[in-house]
This record gives sequence, structure tokens and C-alpha cells, in this order.
Amino acid sequence: MVKTTIEEYLVRIESLLINSKRVLTISEASTYTGYKIKYLHKLTCANKIPFSKPNNGAIFFDKDRLDQWLLSNQRTPSNESKLNALNYTLKNKK
Repeated sequence: MVKTTIEEYLVRIESLLINSKRVLTISEASTYTGYKIKYLHKLTCANKIPFSKPNNGAIFFDKDRLDQWLLSNQRTPSNESKLNALNYTLKNKK
């Protein structure tokens, strides 16, 4: 049987709480994304990440929009790109 440390247990509880929320604070967004708070501040200052700042106060993130942002600019694996190119060439052969 594997013993769980208190710290590991608290991290799991924090993760469950964050996953059940729709709106995240900057520290929760940091935990959720794995980015440091300082980097998230830099992204918000440059308007490179979706966020809200009601009444010029604290910064909040909508989890759904954060997920969309995290999954933006997806790349195609090279083997899939090669297959797509080959299929295109075969279909458009003159």
C-alpha cells in the first residue's frame, strides 16, 4: 500500500476544487495551467490571454475560455502532415 503525504493529499483536494469552479483567480489559474503567476500577469498585460478585471480590481479567468486559449494554435504531427500531403497529391494528380 502506498502512503500519501499530506502535501500530495492537499494538492489533490485543491485540484478537485479548481476543476469544480468556472471562474478562477490568478493563483488558481496558475495551478490549473502550470504557468507561474508572474507569467500570467505578463500575458494579461499584453492582452494575450482572455481575462476579466472587474472595476480594475483582481484578475479572473473563465475556465472554458482558458481551456480554449490553452488548446489554440494546435499543430499537426509530421507523420499526419505527410499523409495529408500524399493524399492531396494522389487526388489532384493531372
